[in-house]
Amino acid sequence: MSYRVGIDVGGTFTDFALLKGAEVVLHKNLSTPEDRSIGVMTGLKKLAGIEGLELGEFLGRCEAIVHGTTVADNTLIEMNGAVTGLITTEGFRDEIEYRRGYKEDIWDVRLDPPKEIAPRRRRLTVPERVLFDGSVYKALDEDAVRECCRRLRKQNVESVAISLIFSFINPAHEQRVAQIVAEEMPGVHISCSHQVLPRAPEFDRTSTTVVNAYVAPRVTSYIEKLVGRLKDGGYRRQLMVMQASGGVMTREYIDGSPIRVLASGPAGGVIGSAHVGTAKGYPNLLCVDMGGTSYDMSVVLNGAAPAEAGWNMHHRYLVGVPMVKVETLGAGGGSICNIHNGALAVGPASAGSEPGPICYGRGGTQPTITDALLMLGILSAEAEFAGGSFSLSRAGVAEAFQQLGTQMGYGAEDAAFDCWRVVNANMSQAVRRTVAGKGIDPKDMVMLAYGGNGPVFAAVQAEDLGIDRVLVPKASPTFSALGTLVANPGIDEERSYIAPADQVDVGRLKALWADLEARAEKYFADAELPRERITSKYQMKMRYPGQNWALAFDIRVNQGLGDLAFVDAGLPAQAIAAFNQRYTEEFGHVREGEMPEVTGIRLVTCVETPSPRVIRGTTAATVAAQGSSTRRTNLGTGYRDTPVFRGTALKPGHEVTGPAIIEETFTTIVVYPGWKAQVDDAGDYELTHVGKSR
Repeated sequence: MSYRVGIDVGGTFTDFALLKGAEVVLHKNLSTPEDRSIGVMTGLKKLAGIEGLELGEFLGRCEAIVHGTTVADNTLIEMNGAVTGLITTEGFRDEIEYRRGYKEDIWDVRLDPPKEIAPRRRRLTVPERVLFDGSVYKALDEDAVRECCRRLRKQNVESVAISLIFSFINPAHEQRVAQIVAEEMPGVHISCSHQVLPRAPEFDRTSTTVVNAYVAPRVTSYIEKLVGRLKDGGYRRQLMVMQASGGVMTREYIDGSPIRVLASGPAGGVIGSAHVGTAKGYPNLLCVDMGGTSYDMSVVLNGAAPAEAGWNMHHRYLVGVPMVKVETLGAGGGSICNIHNGALAVGPASAGSEPGPICYGRGGTQPTITDALLMLGILSAEAEFAGGSFSLSRAGVAEAFQQLGTQMGYGAEDAAFDCWRVVNANMSQAVRRTVAGKGIDPKDMVMLAYGGNGPVFAAVQAEDLGIDRVLVPKASPTFSALGTLVANPGIDEERSYIAPADQVDVGRLKALWADLEARAEKYFADAELPRERITSKYQMKMRYPGQNWALAFDIRVNQGLGDLAFVDAGLPAQAIAAFNQRYTEEFGHVREGEMPEVTGIRLVTCVETPSPRVIRGTTAATVAAQGSSTRRTNLGTGYRDTPVFRGTALKPGHEVTGPAIIEETFTTIVVYPGWKAQVDDAGDYELTHVGKSR
């Protein structure tokens, strides 16, 4: 028996999905913030024990270990990254602070600017200038570079971002600056913009490089520790790391641009959602993932969640690498409930795994959403929690909510219920903002809920949004980990080239695509992935003159690499026609008489690998036997005795009518009044609003 293991390291829990043949084994344990690789190895040892193996033998049988992580996200949330400096071209010192005039909320006069990763004292400039065509207008002043290093060294800078004008056309100056920095500041981490994001415009490239420099030491240190522990444990293959683009790739590839792991954990969940939803006949999904620390939402349309490169504002910084669109809200089981400016607030601060919610019994003193769910009877202190890792405790929970309630003029149970209402309202409003920005009516979507807490709130949120069907996969508690096993090894990169569409140099375009092909081939070969199995999408990016944003579209899809025969004299006309079609699809018209311009090219490559099989179909409904017990709960209509069902006792076709609670090994599914849940042939749950099912 051989195995494939998917791992998602979150702020509170580390999730595992073990794929052996067609069977999936789930596990989760608490994350270990002091060194998250310890939590990973703890879970792998547990999986080995489930299989009756020693850790070494288990790891030796693993064909692949695929890993998603929120290390980069947590670094930006907590703003505890490396002390970062920036070296840029003279005259461009403050460009990153201008942010292209962007403000998240133009009506909020009290909105503070984002905390500076590289404050002005650590943003230094050097005399040099490369022109748009790659020619050198002003030679690099190497003495000025050394002076910058001296000043940065005095400020104990740990990581240096280098972003010079037009370095993506001619990187010679940037490469020389990197050499000098390595000489003058040995041991410092160096991020060069021509490697991190080799394209225009300047602000996008500089911002992405600065964020990369800020998170890189944390990300690379963590991955190196994990790789070392895996090797010592007996794993002999390469660790595959989930990327924000929805693909996975080797540690060596990620080392060149650690920013690519940003939001990699949530991306795994979106890729898994597209896979499951398409197989079950629901290609349009609203995906919601509520874990212990955050609430992530995304949209799958026509069975796909394509990565978008460009204006990706993440944690208030622009990150230009391709990313699956995921919006994040600080609302999870560990979100802290408090009074802020006289009003009840939930999150974004989280108790995490250390100390965790009060009911974890690990020293937490501030009430959280998990504590509120215990007060409301949705969770139980008598049942095992997180797969039997530990049990919840009521000690101190009621007292904490009583203190909160006293400030608002009522009791502990009412305070817990209001916390439930506030966090649910926060999440529903976040969904409305997300779908409204995309021009989507949520009523036309099916909700797919996952994460340890997603199924707790899914049905009541769906009702708020006008959605009448919710899917809850059996694997929902570790769904992002399972999604990493669905994701294929992939590389998504682009290069800038700006010219009117009817005046492009096809030879230059061919050279740029050939360079991207060579990089993809190298890294796929290093990962021992066969060249003939590579699928390649050749894309162009175009816009009309005067526009800030470009549209990307496929110009060719090939099996394998190296066939660039399509890049010929007929390419410009083909590109113009394809752009006009894409523009019409997006905006409903084209600009007659205007010649579009090319802004760049892109190569998206992947290798298809085995994915977990999805079973489709639903056995004829039968009413489930009586619940195993009842529990006093408040599901929004006051306290009442509510039937509780054990998920392990429910079989395909069983139907549970709300109000009811279904306790699975790693999660709780709440069937609210007016809803019913049915188990399909895969053991997944479909919740429908009674009288409104499709």
